[in-house]
Amino acid sequence: MDLTAENLAAIDDKLSGRHIDLDPAGYFIIYLDREAGLISAKHFTNVIDEHGLAVDPETGKVIPARGKVQRTHTTVFTGRTAKELCVKIFEETQPCPVSLFDHAAYLGREFVRAEVALVTGQEYVQD
Repeated sequence: MDLTAENLAAIDDKLSGRHIDLDPAGYFIIYLDREAGLISAKHFTNVIDEHGLAVDPETGKVIPARGKVQRTHTTVFTGRTAKELCVKIFEETQPCPVSLFDHAAYLGREFVRAEVALVTGQEYVQD
């Protein structure tokens, strides 16, 4: 397989469809604050139920993977670069709001994608 942008995108698209376990420490909604020049990550807590679904700890209701949900975040982390954001979340915050290695790796990849979009002016949509 040639290393073209299309082929690499196809690999990533295929991998994006795989099953991953949800992190019992919570999840992040990542977005850009272009005016401030920042990558932002809102952290939300959750509980994982016996079916492996994320549940709102306050209401007990399943948190849908798609669509709008009215929930209050616990923290907003911001950084000018992916590395700065990772240091704030993984090194400076105790206890760390991420408990699974695959979740940490995912966040690192997403923060790099967000940084590239911030620098280039491209649209950023969290995977």
